[in-house]
Amino acid sequence: MKEHSRYEMKACGVLIKRNVSMFFKDKGTFFTSLITPIILLVLYATFLYNIYEDSFRGALPQGIPVDDSLIQGLVGGLLLSSLLAVSTVTVPFCANLFMVQDRVTGARGDLSIAPVKASSIAFGYYVATVINGLIISFVAIVMGLLYLSVIGWYLSFVDVLLLVLDVVILVLFGTALSSLICYPLHSQGAMSAVGTIVSAGYGFICGAYMPISSFSAWLQNVLVFLPGTHGTSLLRNHALTGVFDAMLEDGLPAEAVEALSAVADCNLSFFGHDVEKWVMYLVLVGAVALLVAVYVLITVLAERKNRK
Repeated sequence: MKEHSRYEMKACGVLIKRNVSMFFKDKGTFFTSLITPIILLVLYATFLYNIYEDSFRGALPQGIPVDDSLIQGLVGGLLLSSLLAVSTVTVPFCANLFMVQDRVTGARGDLSIAPVKASSIAFGYYVATVINGLIISFVAIVMGLLYLSVIGWYLSFVDVLLLVLDVVILVLFGTALSSLICYPLHSQGAMSAVGTIVSAGYGFICGAYMPISSFSAWLQNVLVFLPGTHGTSLLRNHALTGVFDAMLEDGLPAEAVEALSAVADCNLSFFGHDVEKWVMYLVLVGAVALLVAVYVLITVLAERKNRK
């Protein structure tokens, strides 16, 4: 029994190593995944900066002056959180291409006849995609922090650590979501189509492109059911806490800071009730556990059906 368990772990480790290596060897997929956060950062800074700045200035009471550097830090933190919210989910869809590619090339069939549990194969794909997604996401964090250091840095060391924690959980979520959605696909064209749809739509429904506070009340109540919305809010909180504290120290009224916090989606509301941060973490972790469990279950059932 122990020998079989060791064999399963070794086989899973080989599959993880193989998938990670393939990701870096495939220059097209790797550079596409790597350049995605760069493109998003440029687009956000170019097209959304003025929109965000106008939204924040419009939320301030008339006659209350705010230092431009604080507004810049506020907009920069919002752009950073938006970048991470989108890339942590969309990049795993690119990295998960190899699961579909193995079906196209027939490599998946070879794995199915090997004396390895279907759950181990599913876990191998999942962990490899997590590793690939984390590598690209950490690059995105570095780029975002460099951007903040230029326009306005108000993060503490703890804020940075919490941002890293948020990114890790969101990559786990994005990988689980992409694994579940991509498992039934059997062509690279279908995978590319799904990746395009997710890249285009996810940023809107999670509040990364436009704050959820700007949506209608009924849509806000619907979107709060989605785990990605909670992930975006956590990133917002940890990216903007420092600049909000600096505003209070600069003499800005607490009511004005609270209004800015509401515009930035730092405070989620569930049918009139504020959602605590620990609840946001619970929703995200619970969603990861549920999606992974469903993905593994579907994989095991499909493999049993194919082997009959």
